[in-house]
Amino acid sequence: MTPHTHDVVPGARWVAPDGKPPLSSRMMRATWKGLPARRYETGWEPGLAVPAADGSTLRTDHYFPRAEGDFPTLLVRSPYGRGVPWSPLFGVLFAEQGFHVVLQSCRGTGGSGGRFDLWRNEAGDGQATVVWLRQQPWFTGVLGTIGPSYLGYVQWALALDPPPELKAMVVHVGLHDPHALFHSGGALLQENALAVGLGMKYQHRGVMPFGRAALRLQRRLREITSARPLRRAYESALGDVPWLDGVMTHPDADDPHWDGASVAAAAERSAVPTCLVTGWHDGLADQSFQQFDRLRRAGCASSLLVGPWTHTSALQQGWPEVFAESLAWLRAHLCGDRAGLRSTPVRVHVGGEDAWRDLDDWPSAPAATDWFPAAKGALGTQAPVESGPLADFRYDPDDPTPSVGGRLLSRAAGPRDNRKLEAREDVLTFTSAPLAAPVDVVGPVSARLRIATDTGYADVFARLCDVDAQGRSTNICDGLTRLRTTGQIPSEVTVPMSSTAHRFAAGHRIRLQVSGGAHPRYARGSGTGEAPAEATRYVPVRLTLYTGSALTLSQGGG
Repeated sequence: MTPHTHDVVPGARWVAPDGKPPLSSRMMRATWKGLPARRYETGWEPGLAVPAADGSTLRTDHYFPRAEGDFPTLLVRSPYGRGVPWSPLFGVLFAEQGFHVVLQSCRGTGGSGGRFDLWRNEAGDGQATVVWLRQQPWFTGVLGTIGPSYLGYVQWALALDPPPELKAMVVHVGLHDPHALFHSGGALLQENALAVGLGMKYQHRGVMPFGRAALRLQRRLREITSARPLRRAYESALGDVPWLDGVMTHPDADDPHWDGASVAAAAERSAVPTCLVTGWHDGLADQSFQQFDRLRRAGCASSLLVGPWTHTSALQQGWPEVFAESLAWLRAHLCGDRAGLRSTPVRVHVGGEDAWRDLDDWPSAPAATDWFPAAKGALGTQAPVESGPLADFRYDPDDPTPSVGGRLLSRAAGPRDNRKLEAREDVLTFTSAPLAAPVDVVGPVSARLRIATDTGYADVFARLCDVDAQGRSTNICDGLTRLRTTGQIPSEVTVPMSSTAHRFAAGHRIRLQVSGGAHPRYARGSGTGEAPAEATRYVPVRLTLYTGSALTLSQGGG
């Protein structure tokens, strides 16, 4: 990386324009409660033209505090437009706290030139924007980045070769690995693919076009998710989305299609202080955990906040906590004001207890306990003595086991009552006796399952649930893995179920749920081993679960 200096012409003076932020942004700002008092009036300089390296124009808005003095700059790059919610969330709120905010539309979106192509241009366009910043008379050479989801991806892309001005990052519910956004355990994350396709193609066009496209997708969801093959079935609602067809039809992470997609390496060598925010029901939670681990291994200053949120609610119901966390981090690393930082790097919300817990690291407790499925749907800490089959079920792709809540990008995410799902014949449940004392689970969760299938190909979905005294079964965390077996000989497969921080109260019961899928969250298994997007022939599969299977729960510390 070549060192750079601030390139402003000596004697240059910036005259603040008179523009106020958009009315819609000011109205939304007025509705928020529980946020810190405004320090400055906010100005707005819309529609600036920032040149990309290839000459494309990156359309950009500039928010600023109406006050004399030097203020650090925040860069927010978005493929979803520059209006609501990004204008009030980042432009208005942070400018009134004493930051210049540069809110830019990624190429091919929101009036920017060029063609949008998932992941391939973000590093170069981010660097070009920093070159432009160096020429602005109000830029002090102190830069931070902030934003959620794909707005987090563009931050990691810039951090692959961080400019010397970059002093802090705040990544909310962030993405760094596009392959893992669309594929998990060998299965296609179908709902994610559709949600991302909808957002990337239509959200930057405005509320009405986005709303109409969302309604079309909702009306045609069953038709799209049950098509044979799945490939291009989304076009009836979304139209032609070339990059979406590409990601759906390349399930192998080692395929050259994905070369350069992952920006995970930015965290492996980063020295840029980074704050990560996610939720237990965020569809990208594992990506935040992975990057936090990489940052800690690299010795980089980092923090992690995990709330009781989904991908969308983290910036809605969770916004007061998320904003406070973000503001404290940016003030500490861009302004030298460390008063708002907490003493520990990790804060997690503990479900079941409805309390926050500060930790020195994540995960904090390496110890784990195995809970073993047993006959008649029992679950206990004593390994069964006898060996053999425990239970079986038939998965029918023409009547796929439905998804209920869990980690998604959509509003359907989160904890749900699973009783109707668990009443189906294609769902197995194994449940502990009522607990005599609370059990804390803090850290990774997984299921080690011994399974045989009659076709040799199947998906296995495992879920941890909390069953209360009234029998309500609420999902905590889960995962799915695609497996291949040999005849009726059981194979052992480990299903990673992500992580949690949850207290099972005394009198509650711990439940392991096992099924053959969660549709349309995951594309349904074909039973034939065909690639998810290309499959045209579907056959039912009988799965048999054997003794020796186990649910592994990390035991949490304080």
